[in-house]
Amino acid sequence: MAEPIESDQQEEIRDEPGRHIGQPFRRVDGRAKVFADDLHFPRLCHLKLVRSTVPHAKIEKIDFSAATEVPGYLGSLTGRQMPKPFGILPVSQDEHALCIDKVRYVGDPVAAVAATSEEAAYAAALLVDVEYQPLDTIDSVDTALDEERDRIHDYGDGANVHKRVSMRFGDVETGYAEADLVLEDTFFYEGNTHLAMEQHATVAVAEDEDRVTVFSSTQTPHYVHRALAKVLELPPSRIRVIACSNGGGFGGKSDIFNHEIVAAKMALELGRPVRITLNREEIFYCHRGRHPTLMHLRTGLKKDGSMTAQHLRTALDGGAYGSYGVASTYYTGALQTVTYDLPRYRFDGVRCFTNKPPCGPKRGHGTPQPRFAFEVHLDKAAQQLGLDPADLRLRNLAEPGSVTSNWLQLGTVGLRRCIEAVVAGSGWRERFGKLPHGRGLGLACGSYLCGAGLPIYWNHMPQSGVQLKLDRSGGVAVFCGEAEIGQGSDSVLAAVVAEVLGIELADIRLCVADTDLTPVDLGSYSSRVTLMVGHAAHQAAERARMLIAKAVARRLDVPLERLVFAERRVFDAADPEQGLSFEDAVTLAEAKWGTLGTTGSYTPPRAPGKYRGAGVGPSPTYSYSAAVIEVEVDPETGLYRPVHVWIAHDIGRSINPVLVLGQVEGSIYMGLGEAMMEEQAFRSLPRHLSSALVHKTPSLLEYKSPTFHDMPPVTSYLIEDPDPLGPFGAKEVGQGPLLPIPPALANAVHDAVGVRIDQVPIHPHMILKALDEKGRGRQARYGPAAFPEIDFGETLIVPTPAEGGDGRALDDPEKRKAHDMVGETGTMSSRDEALKAKDRALTTK
Repeated sequence: MAEPIESDQQEEIRDEPGRHIGQPFRRVDGRAKVFADDLHFPRLCHLKLVRSTVPHAKIEKIDFSAATEVPGYLGSLTGRQMPKPFGILPVSQDEHALCIDKVRYVGDPVAAVAATSEEAAYAAALLVDVEYQPLDTIDSVDTALDEERDRIHDYGDGANVHKRVSMRFGDVETGYAEADLVLEDTFFYEGNTHLAMEQHATVAVAEDEDRVTVFSSTQTPHYVHRALAKVLELPPSRIRVIACSNGGGFGGKSDIFNHEIVAAKMALELGRPVRITLNREEIFYCHRGRHPTLMHLRTGLKKDGSMTAQHLRTALDGGAYGSYGVASTYYTGALQTVTYDLPRYRFDGVRCFTNKPPCGPKRGHGTPQPRFAFEVHLDKAAQQLGLDPADLRLRNLAEPGSVTSNWLQLGTVGLRRCIEAVVAGSGWRERFGKLPHGRGLGLACGSYLCGAGLPIYWNHMPQSGVQLKLDRSGGVAVFCGEAEIGQGSDSVLAAVVAEVLGIELADIRLCVADTDLTPVDLGSYSSRVTLMVGHAAHQAAERARMLIAKAVARRLDVPLERLVFAERRVFDAADPEQGLSFEDAVTLAEAKWGTLGTTGSYTPPRAPGKYRGAGVGPSPTYSYSAAVIEVEVDPETGLYRPVHVWIAHDIGRSINPVLVLGQVEGSIYMGLGEAMMEEQAFRSLPRHLSSALVHKTPSLLEYKSPTFHDMPPVTSYLIEDPDPLGPFGAKEVGQGPLLPIPPALANAVHDAVGVRIDQVPIHPHMILKALDEKGRGRQARYGPAAFPEIDFGETLIVPTPAEGGDGRALDDPEKRKAHDMVGETGTMSSRDEALKAKDRALTTK
């Protein structure tokens, strides 16, 4: 049930309701979805990948002789035919279409075979004989830090460490000295996968010896196009990528996958169309899902609950390849500061390579893990300080328009109203801490990006573009590279154009996600599409509107500013009867200007941070969410169930409220799955079988996720306060509402039975174990015991805005020393005196 809450500003906007913006309407792509696996072409053949059965080994030999005897066999490929490496990030070009020298996890593609039928291709793949020479198996972060073990890759930050990060913003130790309470906690968040209904699929069609079209279920056609050009060693103009409709993505299809490249290569080799559809087990091994993350938090708070400093340490198990891992590492720390005011902040992170399927971006990319830790940590702080958890959060809210201690520029912040909505709706003030034993309420908050600030490959070009072609029949063709992955981005694109031009959705014809025909859009990730595509579409439509308006104004002899575009007409606001149909207006404009076509593009504003790593975290603005969960726990068995969820999301302004509610409730469902049962867990088999890190649950029968019976009733509140940096004031909703769900559930379990579960998923045996410890008079907690000693590398010291910094790091050792002196001075004098001391220290030399 949705209960929209409008601000005064929103009420003013709704005095003149839009024809499409803010109104529910049917999805424009609902009747015409075609998935990659639905495509058929003459002479279509089928591709299967031969995958490694061992976790880490050198490839000694690949023998196709038995496979060639299978009726229908057409051809094979090995990695040596595609030697160029690829990767989604420029700093992690560590994958090959097929492994060349060694394999790095069970499921790593080694070879490929094609046949006239899928059954024949499968049979041939089973007969490919691969011989391996085993290497050390790296099964955990602890093992990865062992310098004596075989290395998975020959790059990184030492041993099997992919990335080390250490950054300090302000004098954290001074913050602790000012605190009345310094709280420390260790948390663990298990890895999990996307579980999209549609399997990954690709069809490649060779149009000539050196030209190929690739249809794929991808979230990032632009980056797939880029990787194909590199690995196939073809000019980009000879490659066309079309992103088909996705039956769910959630980040799982935002990477570049081996099968996409191999299918294109095989099509070129055979001169005929090639299709590959991964089975469900293969998808579990492709993965790119949530990183298992161990975290340690140390936070200083005053008696009133205000925070003085925080130090966050994270250790990520990244799996076998880089993927988005460098960004993921930074993301586990970057967004800690945009929800609550953290005046001093230190972040240390490390990502390790292990012989498991590679982790990458899953809904919320790097932020659900530290958000879980932070929100449970805050509940413990509230308990120790004797404060209501809601009041503690309200005391620490980040200020709208402020710059955080780690140099992120905030926009509007609707979190206060989100908290107030769920507190009122759930009866929090009357019921928290007062329900019968076994029943409890938990509160948590979150925040997320509305589009990444920088492109993956740094350049000065727009991150999204839109072209319009206006036809004299009154139709408008819209060309955009955005990828519809089920979130409704096609509908947003069409609605923005229709709203500006005053036409119906049925007058719009979309052409999207085709690298030959559409302007570049970087993809569906980081909740960027509504904001970036929306702005680009708005600009293109406004330019078209202006061309039409100038022609109509001259014909009607009325001032330009009096023209209204609505109800498929262009008319005089002072005399609505005087006007033209949209079709006649376009015809008039075409007669004056020639063929009508306009473009629009969007580049986000530059963030104020200028230190190394500042590119991860900036966003034009941020969305906010708050949730309260009521839970029922059986203390005899540890079994529990969520009874009700109240959630409020700061949407800015809804483009389509029905789509927004779908995203909110989908996030709740996924968040409950991660909190209650979902985990991508592995086991080792005895050496004589394969010594493999094998996925425990690589099927939908075994990998547990919630069903309809597990989904509780939901009350949703859409908090609308239009953000000037969003199109029509809109913010993201695709990822943010997931973030408060796992910690709210954990906090509710504590309110119900008085034990803390400091890791997810929360299994019943964990609750029983914590209750047993409580009964023995010990710490009523289940979770990781300690955070290991890790070398995070040299610490980057960045003065905060409050310290008079300029967003740059202190690279000069003398400046570092001066900055530390300021911290010491700051404990004894005012901030102004500390800044003067800093200025003297920096200018003395």
